[in-house]
Amino acid sequence: MNSVTITTPDGDFAAYAARPAPGAKPAPAIVVCQEIFGINADLRATCDALAAQGFIALCPDLFWRLEPGLDLSPDTDWPRALALYQAYDLDAGVRDVAATLEAARHLPVASGKVGLMGFCLGGLMTFLTAVRAAPDAAVAYYGGRTNEFLNEAPGLTAPLLMHLGEDDEFIDPAAQQAIVDALAGKPNVEVYRYPGCMHAFARHGGAHYDAAAARLANARTHDFFKARLQA
Repeated sequence: MNSVTITTPDGDFAAYAARPAPGAKPAPAIVVCQEIFGINADLRATCDALAAQGFIALCPDLFWRLEPGLDLSPDTDWPRALALYQAYDLDAGVRDVAATLEAARHLPVASGKVGLMGFCLGGLMTFLTAVRAAPDAAVAYYGGRTNEFLNEAPGLTAPLLMHLGEDDEFIDPAAQQAIVDALAGKPNVEVYRYPGCMHAFARHGGAHYDAAAARLANARTHDFFKARLQA
């Protein structure tokens, strides 16, 4: 696996790395935060797609303190993944993501601009890290439990794009409305909701994958990062 090592005061951990073609000019980096299934094929595909678009992509091993090197399946490994999620320290995780952002800024051929994106647990980590560590741009896909941390929303200064499936079974309508209300009026925030879509509607090959919604969300994400990181 192509990887880099992220060094923190708590220890070192790995991040999957995907890079643009050799010889490319300095590129912005995007840190990609995993779901609860580790750095699996879905996350590697996401990073590889970003690299094909001209970004350096890093996916940090968020569960390295609990069980490093996980590559779990959403189809068969739910109990194990949920147990790890329940044991996960969000605050320590934010520090890990922030350390990855800092490392990404200084990678060879990096431009110094760095974005952040994540899915499910990674979507929550994106929101929290966007508030606490201020990447140059951030995109959160269906971040579960985000509504529990909206007291931090006033501190959000980084540009943020959020994608929510209207029928998300883990983020109910009240939670979605709370998110929309808390972020309303912030000129640096865009929230999109996708009718008929459930949780993980953009997961490659997932049970609730919605091709049309995923294409739209991913196109919005690409345009958002291009405007803020490549301009």
